Amino acid sequence: MPEISRRAFGGLVGGGAVTAVAGTATAAEAADVTPAERPFTARPASASGKRPNLLVILGDDLGWADLSSYGAPHIKTPHLDRLARQGVRFTDAYSGSATCSPTRFSLYTGRYPGRTPGGLAEPVAHRTQGLDPNHPTLASLLKQAGYATALIGKWHCGWLPDYSPTKSGWDEFFGNHGGVLEYFSKLGQLGDYDLYEGDATYQDLRYYTEVLTERAVEYVGRDHDKPWLLNLNFTTPHWPWLAEGDEETGAEIAAKIRAAKSQAEVSAALNHYDGGSVAKYTEMVQSLDAAVGEVLAALRRSGQEQNTLVLFASDNGGERWSYQWPLSGEKFVLQEGGIRVPTIVRWPARIDGHQVSHEPNFSPDWTGTLLELGGARPDPAYPLDGTSLAGYLLRGEELPERDLFWRVRANRALRRGDWKYYQDDAGKDHLYNLAADLREQADLAPDRPELLAELKTAWERTAAGLLPYPAS
Repeated sequence: MPEISRRAFGGLVGGGAVTAVAGTATAAEAADVTPAERPFTARPASASGKRPNLLVILGDDLGWADLSSYGAPHIKTPHLDRLARQGVRFTDAYSGSATCSPTRFSLYTGRYPGRTPGGLAEPVAHRTQGLDPNHPTLASLLKQAGYATALIGKWHCGWLPDYSPTKSGWDEFFGNHGGVLEYFSKLGQLGDYDLYEGDATYQDLRYYTEVLTERAVEYVGRDHDKPWLLNLNFTTPHWPWLAEGDEETGAEIAAKIRAAKSQAEVSAALNHYDGGSVAKYTEMVQSLDAAVGEVLAALRRSGQEQNTLVLFASDNGGERWSYQWPLSGEKFVLQEGGIRVPTIVRWPARIDGHQVSHEPNFSPDWTGTLLELGGARPDPAYPLDGTSLAGYLLRGEELPERDLFWRVRANRALRRGDWKYYQDDAGKDHLYNLAADLREQADLAPDRPELLAELKTAWERTAAGLLPYPAS
């Protein structure tokens, strides 16, 4: 079988995306559709040194190929596809972990989840777990540099009274503390009501994606007197499988939560194993796309679009109904399907559109990138594990050779160039060349024992510096 390079594969996906988008784009958007994607090239430096606003949007459990711009044949995402056409689409971008809260720890801190006790939870599920308010974060460091900061949506790094975005550097918080909630009643992971404004509950029984969108539109439309960071964390398309108009099904789930006599029964109700479908999941992803479109339209109306960097990604790979082809694995595991995620960056003032990048990167890299662009410095007592991409994006600098590292209880993985070391939950070591075998089916461990040993040793060297998992 001939090898397919990352660039060739990305071109195939990009070409499919243009075809998919063309069917949904309006005539006014036709100019955005026509040019083909080209390999990323940094634009010559501009004279303006104005710091950008930073809009970081996360989908929840959105799989790598769930957008039409990433190859989904049945899901139409015209707003996110347009965002990709206006900026850079990354084909080899990864989450910081394979589940929700560890990735959020890695994005908020710029460090491996295993650097902090709260990051060892996969995911955070108890009031005793959370992000230490004394740990510097993306928000606290940018706030020190003069940014206004807000988090709207899913926090999932601990519950009150000990943990909250407002304790970790965000000036404003509107959203849910836990990892999941029923979209209408707002009953959440611990069985209680979980929608807050600041540290007080806020009553709103409308569809959650609609509520978050409304808040984000209001925030970006304000008359800001300083640059701002907005972390906009949707719960869509995370289960339970509910779209707008599904109040009846939502009420049934809420009734099960209220009647639950144990945490396990609450979890069973929210997991919604007896619901969902490809069609319902498609509806949810398209709802997410429409929500992002509303926020971006508000940004455009505000006059801030040119100097606002928009970063869109997912917190981990998809599951159950997600479209992942050709990746193997899904959420919870460190195969590509569990950690490779759609990632788009747009900054009209500094970055050209219609571009695609195949440079491997992961969540902590974006922490370093946003800090550098915002003129903030990492705390030397808490060194970052990510590498800033600012030099690559703005000055055309080559990224240094480095390993991308992941550790979860059941798996281990390390990527170096095109090579990936992976250990499965049975403790068996595998070696894959992702340029030739994106699906991770051709195990080259028996053919390249020296390389396998080298990558395994590199993984173990990094892992030795992390906190051990507590006994389960």
